[in-house]
Amino acid sequence: MFELNYEITGINSKTFYGPNNQYFNLIKSSFPTLKITGRDLFIFAMGNQDTLDILKTKLDDIVGFISKNNAITLKDIENILRVKDESEKQLIFDQDIIVKGVNGKVIKAKTTNLKKLVKESQVKDMVFAIGPAGTGKTYTSVALAARALRDREVKRIILTRPAVEAGESLGFLPGDLKEKLDPYLQPLYDALRDMIPYEKLEGFMEKKIIEVAPLAFMRGRTLDEAFVILDEAQNTTHAQMKMFLTRMGMNAKFIITGDPSQVDLPMKQKSGLKEAMRILKDVQEIGFVHLTEEDVVRHPVVRKIITAYGKEEKRLRDE
Repeated sequence: MFELNYEITGINSKTFYGPNNQYFNLIKSSFPTLKITGRDLFIFAMGNQDTLDILKTKLDDIVGFISKNNAITLKDIENILRVKDESEKQLIFDQDIIVKGVNGKVIKAKTTNLKKLVKESQVKDMVFAIGPAGTGKTYTSVALAARALRDREVKRIILTRPAVEAGESLGFLPGDLKEKLDPYLQPLYDALRDMIPYEKLEGFMEKKIIEVAPLAFMRGRTLDEAFVILDEAQNTTHAQMKMFLTRMGMNAKFIITGDPSQVDLPMKQKSGLKEAMRILKDVQEIGFVHLTEEDVVRHPVVRKIITAYGKEEKRLRDE
């Protein structure tokens, strides 16, 4: 029988133990062959030496996580206890990383406002991400959805956008319904393919675990236990936006993305996004993240283009 005497240093012991010792109890239950006790800043354990070594590594990781982030959640503890290799551990410790995509591609929030989007989505079930093209709002939202599905926080992902150019009356376009819709939904498919291997993605879509559909298909549904993204929301009408927002069911996450400066609706038609921003701005349970040209993650010239057009539009408004 071997012993481990571990001292917690550099952090608040209450943060380590968690509310009602919840975090510490989880640690103990993860090592059923060890006898583990805790008193203030000291952890005592007895058992097999190899298992004690693993426990020490996990305790180091938990203390290190708290030191870096000044906080920890039960989910973070679960993840630290679960991981078995350094690459997985790095994913947990780098809080900017959202998921690792196809071929190990690291997908992370690259700007301050995208980090804010990630944070808001963690604490609020409905978030509006508003900003110009190229700011990564849709891509980041899809990554958050993929992570939520991976971590079993939701049972399905639903991605939708209005097919405005076709007026959502698609009969005059060639091909079956999927072929008619795909051009409007392509950016969502592109993001998914970066994050989920092809065969797995195809299986998810066949089973309706992941669904990409036009906004009109949301009518009459209640979306429970789903991560739902409405893209290009500036092209919704009043009725469409109200219909979509009221589809939200239990244990659901909604992210609404859009660029109020790029409305493609007929001249006299009001944008449902602009209206929702005004009507819902004081609802505390809804988050609003505003992105700017500073958040552009495409080619550097895109930022300059957005800035130049912004100046011109301001000039026209001021005339």
